[in-house]
Amino acid sequence: MWLYLVGAIVFEVTGTMSLRASEGFRRTVWIAPVIASYVIAFALLFLCLAEGMPVGVAYGIWSATGVALTAVLAKILFDEPFTWLMGLGVVAIAGGVLLIEIGAS
Repeated sequence: MWLYLVGAIVFEVTGTMSLRASEGFRRTVWIAPVIASYVIAFALLFLCLAEGMPVGVAYGIWSATGVALTAVLAKILFDEPFTWLMGLGVVAIAGGVLLIEIGAS
């Protein structure tokens, strides 16, 4: 169940980074990775939910972790801004994910 969720996060972030790399689909080589990554991400999220993880927990962790990873990777790969306030947001997201996990158990 957790491996499915981790895979869903990785593929969702991969799809988002590929979408950014496509420059609005002007670089068509990135279209296939965008589509494939999102399809795999949703399939893995489906499997995670089918294994019995509550949707609130799965979606909360999936979306929050995806946002945090996307912000960090966008800075590394595309030199996009990453301010101290954004860093604080990533810390808040991590805390929120932790609270969701603790609250579900």
